[in-house]
Amino acid sequence: MIERDQAIEIARKRAAEKDWAFVEPLNVVVRRSWSGAVSRFEIETNAGNRGTKAHFVIDAKTGEIVSEGYISR
Repeated sequence: MIERDQAIEIARKRAAEKDWAFVEPLNVVVRRSWSGAVSRFEIETNAGNRGTKAHFVIDAKTGEIVSEGYISR
């Protein structure tokens, strides 16, 4: 099981690999399964602002990136 800070670092590393901007502020949503355990982290960069954004969904159990996307503006 990974923690919130580890999920952010995984997303930051992937953004660097793809030459995507990783702009703060970040919005991190913690999703929980029916049992209450953390199941995934949804991370959005440049949260609440216009402009370049990256979005990542990271599995909390494995640290695997389930989904990713980037909008350059």
